[in-house]
Amino acid sequence: MIEVDDNGVIVVPVPEQAHRKLAVRWLQLGVLALGLAGLFALLLVLSRTPGSEAFFPWVDFFRTALVVHVDQSVLIWFLAMSGVVWCLTAQAGSGSIRLQYLAFGLAMMGALGIALSAFLGDGAPLMNNYVPVLQRPLFFLTLGLFGFGIALQALIGLSTYRSVLWSHLHLPSLAAFTVALAVLISLAALLTAWWQIPAEVTGQSYYEYLFWGAGHSLQFAYTQLIILAWLWLALHSGVALPGDSRWYYWLLILGIAPVLLVPLIYLFYQTVTIESRTAFTQLMQYGGGLAVTPIGILIFIGLLQANSAESKERPLRRSLWMSMLLFFSGGAIALFISGVNTIIPAHYHGSIVGVTMGLMGLAYLLLPKLGYPPVQGRLAELQPWIYGTGQLLHITGLAMSGAMGIQRKTAGAAQGLDTLSAKLAMGVMGIGGLLAVIGGVIFVWVMLRIFITTRS
Repeated sequence: MIEVDDNGVIVVPVPEQAHRKLAVRWLQLGVLALGLAGLFALLLVLSRTPGSEAFFPWVDFFRTALVVHVDQSVLIWFLAMSGVVWCLTAQAGSGSIRLQYLAFGLAMMGALGIALSAFLGDGAPLMNNYVPVLQRPLFFLTLGLFGFGIALQALIGLSTYRSVLWSHLHLPSLAAFTVALAVLISLAALLTAWWQIPAEVTGQSYYEYLFWGAGHSLQFAYTQLIILAWLWLALHSGVALPGDSRWYYWLLILGIAPVLLVPLIYLFYQTVTIESRTAFTQLMQYGGGLAVTPIGILIFIGLLQANSAESKERPLRRSLWMSMLLFFSGGAIALFISGVNTIIPAHYHGSIVGVTMGLMGLAYLLLPKLGYPPVQGRLAELQPWIYGTGQLLHITGLAMSGAMGIQRKTAGAAQGLDTLSAKLAMGVMGIGGLLAVIGGVIFVWVMLRIFITTRS
């Protein structure tokens, strides 16, 4: 059994002072991104209220706000938490700390600029997969700044793990290495697609092809990241994991192996082909669960055998439970996808929000490691239940609606809610979404209160 101890190979390391301060900055950027995503979620609701055009004179502000909400809540939040992990696992004296602060500064300016771009410029929003865009100079400039900052931090992180990966089984360093590797391969895929796409491809089709391979590649980074978060949450909330640490080490290597095939896909298929799109879909379909499924089963066994969590461990244990339930519920729903209906968003909302829930728990866990007091109180204990339960209801309503033929990316009368069962399903979705928003607000509030009232 793998247990928590001061010399454990999986437990959260305590970084040196310089990297600890930088990890705090990345964590604060992540919380800021979630806060901005929540703000734009509120604007989404307000922009659909009758008479709101007096306050939102921009054309199609609903979809504009939706673009920023998605990019902040998925892309920026996830990659900011990757930055935290890279700092936590960095070796003392590794890389120029000034260069790493430059990387953080670029990412911070990018995140703020993406939010600001919703209010500046006239370019239309495009709801392409993975990274929806606003066709505005400020959006593309700041998205580029964010991407460059992440790439720089990932490159620095990648170069620091060589001496610890193979000398002994240091699982956190391996996980951080695989996350950085997947991020950099994703960026390389983005540049390759940009180079290959013909000039006549424009509009939403252009960005769909541009981000298709990169987006699929990036999912491997998120999967490796959530595995590490689950392991840390389990071990630091009193869960003894079955097996030997070498099991988890080699499973993580297996989990990242499929992303190494990405260059071959671009070598054999041009970006703008059905073969390329199919290859990336199958890469995720058959390779995405190689590590997360067996490790998830091992953690689940440990959870079933664990004693009740102590008060200080409850936010961590509950975050772990809800994260795993959401993530694997999303995976299970994927088995029922047929056609273009709301089962599709039910699938990816489950899996994506499962990652978000796990990273929220990781944020709670890291606070004492970064010089802040641990989260305590009834609000912090309830937050995972509120957020997780809301999201489970949300995806359940979406899945039920999809089974009744409700199409995705429709709203209002276009949804065709002409039966009581369809209305009930969408009602479940709406109630769940409201609970999830409340849970997200609670998380941001808990984290901001600690940041503001405590000096790390």
